[in-house]
Amino acid sequence: MANPDRSKMTETTTYTLIDGRKVATEIKEEIIQRVNEIKREGGKIPHLAIILVGDDGASQTYVDHKVKACKEVGFHYTMMRFADTISEDKLLKHIDQVNKDPDVDGFIVQLPLPPHISVEKITEHIKPDKDVDGFTNRNFGSIVSKNPLLLPATPYGIMELLKRYHVQTESKNCVVVGASRLVGAPLSMMLVEHGRATVTVCHKYTKSLADFTKQADILIVAVGKPGLITADMVKEGAVVIDVGTTRVEGPQYKNGYAIKGDVDFKNVAPKCSMITPVPGGVGPMTIASLLLNTLRATELRNA
Repeated sequence: MANPDRSKMTETTTYTLIDGRKVATEIKEEIIQRVNEIKREGGKIPHLAIILVGDDGASQTYVDHKVKACKEVGFHYTMMRFADTISEDKLLKHIDQVNKDPDVDGFIVQLPLPPHISVEKITEHIKPDKDVDGFTNRNFGSIVSKNPLLLPATPYGIMELLKRYHVQTESKNCVVVGASRLVGAPLSMMLVEHGRATVTVCHKYTKSLADFTKQADILIVAVGKPGLITADMVKEGAVVIDVGTTRVEGPQYKNGYAIKGDVDFKNVAPKCSMITPVPGGVGPMTIASLLLNTLRATELRNA
């Protein structure tokens, strides 16, 4: 379990930095132990297949991180690369092949895809029991069941952070800013169903956003607008989870750019009891959750 041992002292208060890298490392160590047990028992080693379409630099980086994580925990993996000119029909045929491959337990198609390919059509073509990103309608819907199949990876990672930092969600007021299918919508469902929280979802059509965020015991922001949440929008002692990761360019940054979150960290942190940094907060947890889902998919398929 993660220990809140990275507290930062300011003139006004002490807050705990929620260290996603640390928790992700703990999860990987737990998975390694389980893989070693599987090997001793002569069981099936988890196998993740990844499809990458095109040469988008960010996508390549994300895929490289996923491959590295597979190597670290001892998973098998298959990397499939296609030009961005591949037709939708051909890509669907490759997905069919992976769906039918009995050795592949988990399967992801890295997003974004070229404009001529329907993300929804591709996502729904992946078998739900191999959909370790948790994007299919069946997996999305299973969130409200007592035994969900494979949870969406980023919301799953956020729930793990809250759990491992002993953040009580039951009966708390949680405000989720951002209602996307990837993060905000599934996370709000998980907070209600599994966290027993009272949840308010805000989005780009919400008027007077601060009126809602100031009521949050737990504030989670996932919109991709750097610095959207300022200190006057946050309740004293709140737990703040910043999912935003936007590349901001400028000559003032050492590398010519910096990765910024949706929260004005410098000014918001002193008001918080706990807060995630960007980078190093939610990001590492998405890959850790992907590994957890792959392990779960393997065990479900081989039960």
